[in-house]
Amino acid sequence: MNILVIGLGLIGGSICKALSDKTNHTVWGYDKNKHVLEQALNLGCITSAANENDFCKADMVIVCLHPVATRSFMESYIPKLKSGCILFDVCGIKGQMVSDITELALKHSVHYVGTHPMAGKEFSGFNYSDKDLFNGANFIVTPIKDTDTNALNKVIKLAKEIGFGHIINTDPYEHDKIIAYTSQLAHIVSSAYVKSPTLEKEKGFTGGSFQDMTRIATLNEDMWTSLFLLNKENLLFEIDTLIQNLKLYYDIISKNNSDKLRDLLRDGRILKEKNLQNTL
Repeated sequence: MNILVIGLGLIGGSICKALSDKTNHTVWGYDKNKHVLEQALNLGCITSAANENDFCKADMVIVCLHPVATRSFMESYIPKLKSGCILFDVCGIKGQMVSDITELALKHSVHYVGTHPMAGKEFSGFNYSDKDLFNGANFIVTPIKDTDTNALNKVIKLAKEIGFGHIINTDPYEHDKIIAYTSQLAHIVSSAYVKSPTLEKEKGFTGGSFQDMTRIATLNEDMWTSLFLLNKENLLFEIDTLIQNLKLYYDIISKNNSDKLRDLLRDGRILKEKNLQNTL
């Protein structure tokens, strides 16, 4: 296939590198940053830098932009894609967008598939992209009743070709509910955690737990702001649940109640142990 990747940041750049390294597809890149395109060409992870006149020639288009830009791009350019083209995005919010874009795509004989690759780093940009970023990772697909089965299968096949180890099939709204907990809340917590004044004194006092808690505080604030606000209700539910749990720990510790504290800690340990068993 002729595959066009829109946006060569961390995910888009990694997709280009993985495609060029692990498949025989022809890979085109499109990015507003000409320096990034030059880097990608020099590294050989794209065969050419596409312009808007090339969009109609692509067999598959992968949109790797921030959430608002993703939807805007698809709404603007779907009419310019060729009939039968497969279109998918890697945006971390699905919900209503999947229904809206599927409907729009069908009007122009384009086959849209909502996806979300569960892979990344704490840093963004093409310079951090990696051909092995997706090795063994989960790849979420969110088909609905109007999703073309053949297009879905081709997207899944491609995901496996570039290294994804597990394909997760779910409803787009269910995706947004779960992702609010497994991804978005974690970024909120990390960002809030580093705002303690004690952060300035951490040198020499940190181990793995500190690194785990703070790693993703170096997030891309533009992208995550969009993701948080687009998934507002689901995220607020998870934040409220966390606040209530933290308050319970606070109250018990403030009262020096060792028995109840031990119970709370044991309950958390058991929940995580059960969770680990379910993921084996």
